[in-house]
Amino acid sequence: MLAGALDVSTGVGHSLTGLRERLRDATSAAHRKLDAQLSSFDLTVFSGYRRFLQASAGALLPLEAALVEAGVARMFPDWPERARSHAIATDLARLGQDAQATVSVSPMTPGGVLGTMYVLEGSRLGAKFLLKTIADATDSRVAEATAYLSHGTGKRLWQSFLSKLQSEEPCDEDEVIEAARAAFAAFERAADRA
Repeated sequence: MLAGALDVSTGVGHSLTGLRERLRDATSAAHRKLDAQLSSFDLTVFSGYRRFLQASAGALLPLEAALVEAGVARMFPDWPERARSHAIATDLARLGQDAQATVSVSPMTPGGVLGTMYVLEGSRLGAKFLLKTIADATDSRVAEATAYLSHGTGKRLWQSFLSKLQSEEPCDEDEVIEAARAAFAAFERAADRA
């Protein structure tokens, strides 16, 4: 049901080469594993959707906090427009739950910022499909709590991220790739705890 929930390999009309493809290839196994894990959450029912948001918040909150600590706004001046911690906290509050970090993440280097942003920005692409799934929910509370999944709709955040990624080459690609894998792992650990 959640295939493509974090689809970070599509979304641009033309092919970009370089680091983007290496990131996609290096994280594809982690991506598939997380998608399979998230598929256990039934987003059409209140309890399943709330667990999905709890799992997402469990990783998103510490990842975004680490990004801020690493100075993400220097690299991405539009960071306030990209950050989604407030949106997911709002959704969970609507569902009677507090948003809580459930995993810890390491401090980030500039390469770590890029790798983490690759995962977070890419997750917006899969969110479009998840919103379609939620449309089938019979509980109106689910449909009213979609600030996180709809965040950034109509903006070209993925495309502008890819432009930034391309402009940062050359960089320590191993560092970027390791950070992307660590971000996927953080979501996986958070989903285990939800």
